[in-house]
Amino acid sequence: MTERRRGKATQLVEGGRRKEWRGRLVNPPVERVSTVLFDNVADMKASKAAHGVHRYGLQGTATQWALAEALTELEPGAAGTALYSSGLAAITTALFAVLSPGDELLLPDNVYGPTRKFCDTILKRFGVARRYYDALTIPDVSDKTKAILLESPGSMTMEVQDVPAICAMARERGVVTLIDNTWATPLFFPAIAAGVDISIIAATKYVGGHADVMLGAVTATEQYYPRIEHTGWDLGHSVSPDDAWLGSRGLRTMAIRLKQHHEGGIQVAEWLKQQPQVGRVLHPALPDCPGHEFWKRDFKGASGLFSFELKDIDDAARDAFVDRLELFGIGFSWGGYESLASPVDPYRTLAKPPAPNLVRLHIGLEDPDDLIADLANSLSRL
Repeated sequence: MTERRRGKATQLVEGGRRKEWRGRLVNPPVERVSTVLFDNVADMKASKAAHGVHRYGLQGTATQWALAEALTELEPGAAGTALYSSGLAAITTALFAVLSPGDELLLPDNVYGPTRKFCDTILKRFGVARRYYDALTIPDVSDKTKAILLESPGSMTMEVQDVPAICAMARERGVVTLIDNTWATPLFFPAIAAGVDISIIAATKYVGGHADVMLGAVTATEQYYPRIEHTGWDLGHSVSPDDAWLGSRGLRTMAIRLKQHHEGGIQVAEWLKQQPQVGRVLHPALPDCPGHEFWKRDFKGASGLFSFELKDIDDAARDAFVDRLELFGIGFSWGGYESLASPVDPYRTLAKPPAPNLVRLHIGLEDPDDLIADLANSLSRL
């Protein structure tokens, strides 16, 4: 009889909690170390850097390995996960791992701003060509194309891509695919099972879940994981054991938190859609969001992040709307327990964004009715 695969919530609770790492404790303890001592020189010379091997602090301890192993188990078809000090560090290292001078990288035009900046500056300086494509299309590849970056939904404007179709085309052409999967996490979109080679998340967001840690993670197939792991070490990336422990702690409750983010986000988005001061509501679960059909086909849920348009106002009025909100904090990042709001002005290379005067919301774990009352109060004073 084939062994039943455990559900995602069970995997989150059990993942990485090997008895050899935790002993009789519930959680693997925080192991802080830089130097690992060997019994003799021969043992030191024979040692090799590897997951699960105490060799040097850069390669981690059980504290980091526990989080990495738990994240790998969430992605069917993955060979391993490498941890980084931020989501951006995870993205940039993954790109360094698969690109060389003279290669071409394809990027969706709605890509995360810091990723765009890295590609347009540092990668350009290293001789990597960049070409932007419409996120709602299957991009054309050339003989020089070595990698396609996906971001689904897209940063700020939430376009959902046809990930399986893009990945199938890329695999036929020998092109590696990478995805920024922070919005959905592997719980709502197991990217590697959909055909992606390398799945990247800013674990700062929903994995941590409490706005108190910076983390990034890259999970990859057997073909690419060794390259990802060693590129990180060669660049000197290391995650502190305290931060990794906070990531593991957050992971245990991610399923129930994402359920509430999903429900609260949709409730607020549907309410906004009915307000006369609001134009488009860009939420992947709503039928008029670009690429909604792909979200409905491929995703198991929606997180709490989306954007909406305020009609017939200027920037000052939009800023004042955000300033009047009481339950929504104003700040960078998202994915924590707290709700956030910020005005956003997406940059595009190929075309205009789908709506002007956008406000991006992250719906946290507060009562959605309270958040709606807060939004209603500010909307009434536009």
